[in-house]
Amino acid sequence: MYPSVGDESLKALFFILLVMLSGQASAAGSVSLSGTISGASSSAISSARSDTSGPDWAAVTMFLIFVALTLGITVWSSRRTRTAADFYSASGSITGFQNGLAIAGDYMSAASFLGISGLVYLSGFDGLIYSIGFLVGWPLILFVIAERLRNLGRYTFADVASYRLGKTQIRTLSAAGSLCVVSLYLIAQMVGSGKLIQLLFGLPYSYAVVTVGVLMVLYVTLGGMLATTWVQIIKAVLLLSGASFMALMVMASTGFDFGSLFQRATEVHKDGINIMAPGGLVSDPVSAISLGIALMFGTAGLPHILMRFFTVADAREARKSVFYATGFIGYFYILTFIIGFGAIVLVSTNPQFLTADGSLIGGNNMAAIHLAGAVGGHWFMGFISAVAFATILAVVAGLALAGASAVSHDLYATLLRPDASEAQEVRVSKITVVLLGSLSIGLGLLFEDQNIAFMVGLAFAIAASANFPVLLLSMCWRRLTTRGAVLGGWLGLLTAVLLVILGPVVWVDILAHEEAVFPYKYPALFSVSVAFAGIWYFSVTDKSARGNAERDLFDQQFVRSQTGPGTSGGLNY
Repeated sequence: MYPSVGDESLKALFFILLVMLSGQASAAGSVSLSGTISGASSSAISSARSDTSGPDWAAVTMFLIFVALTLGITVWSSRRTRTAADFYSASGSITGFQNGLAIAGDYMSAASFLGISGLVYLSGFDGLIYSIGFLVGWPLILFVIAERLRNLGRYTFADVASYRLGKTQIRTLSAAGSLCVVSLYLIAQMVGSGKLIQLLFGLPYSYAVVTVGVLMVLYVTLGGMLATTWVQIIKAVLLLSGASFMALMVMASTGFDFGSLFQRATEVHKDGINIMAPGGLVSDPVSAISLGIALMFGTAGLPHILMRFFTVADAREARKSVFYATGFIGYFYILTFIIGFGAIVLVSTNPQFLTADGSLIGGNNMAAIHLAGAVGGHWFMGFISAVAFATILAVVAGLALAGASAVSHDLYATLLRPDASEAQEVRVSKITVVLLGSLSIGLGLLFEDQNIAFMVGLAFAIAASANFPVLLLSMCWRRLTTRGAVLGGWLGLLTAVLLVILGPVVWVDILAHEEAVFPYKYPALFSVSVAFAGIWYFSVTDKSARGNAERDLFDQQFVRSQTGPGTSGGLNY
């Protein structure tokens, strides 16, 4: 049994947080959104505003209500989190429908709601490349991975990959890949939340990022997977409802005629008719293919998504999770498409939403937030802002939990301290969450001006290069050996990370070099190919007795993956 945090401590934390948020909002002397959009310049958005008109209390009220609601869920969950199974997987107590909605909540993140709608606002039809790529990865999960993952694993997908392979090497690789993916994914969420709170309260961007980091640490350390799941479910329902209303109002303004919506968008957008053609975001076939591979295969390698299949009771519920998640996510991406074009029509033509140079106040990532104000007024804008913030908090909590489990379960409890108690394992996990929170704050400050959907694309590229090939082949290819999985997996991971660093985003935009060493923004075409080729070559050339023994264990693993007698883990060397 774990020593639980007392109710009084939780209440104190909650009170301090609310005072901090409201006090910061007042101290910053932030202007209301109505005041901001009527006369602000881009410099006024980028720094703390010193106007005396006060914050937008409609938005602030909604924001504080949602923070209070989610912290209340965390307090409730903390009383029910007693074991490692509770902390990592909610002891398998989540139903297929609930888990599907929670997975959809993971996907309906800042990158999806704010980033994709912002990309559609910026580039038109081409912005859909992200939503299509995100969605097409789900059949792969449904038919190949979900059921076997649930039958073979316990807390993390490394449990699956190491079933018949060397646990030390595989878990080290898995932890490294997961932490890289989680770090990049966290950047996107921190940037989105920072810009959102900056716009909402008028706080400096750095204050906003720190606030999100603190809340993320509180959610995970106190509530674990149970709290994260229920926060995801609630915000998914609210976000779907709010986005549905926004899309309905946009279509009502055009007589529920998509042709009229597109026609009006082409008339007012700076690129005119070109927004209905490909090439706005990805202009060359190499980048297009690379992005498609990253989004499709990366979905099946995201540690915070794969972890959710361990929160259900059995493989049947795992399949139901994917089915429900696909439906919710598909519907949501249709809404983001309408919201993006609606922002072109209703926001880009209204000077109150624009800076002096004609750009969108708060950046393109805020297109959906401004549209909410345009179609529903201040209170609805406050509602959408608060839901978007809750969305970000839930996603970063899931990411932090996935990263922490990679360290505590895969490295500490399995490799470094096999005799560690569950209490010690969870304690290490909570320490890791604090460290990840600090790292995400720093990276969020560094990548402030990047589009958040694009940053997620890079995270997907690393997941597709490091996690997915090893996971897929460990379940489906008899000839895979530890030597092949480890060498090929590390080659894929290092290639992906190196090409991201040498690419235009980091090498030019962050490090300020004149020209990128690697000319393409997306490395997946190259890094995924390197990973699969490396795994194949080093496996088929492995003639060792250990390699032969691992091949012989494939039949046993296959039967277990189809029948799933228990979840206590498999055989390891």
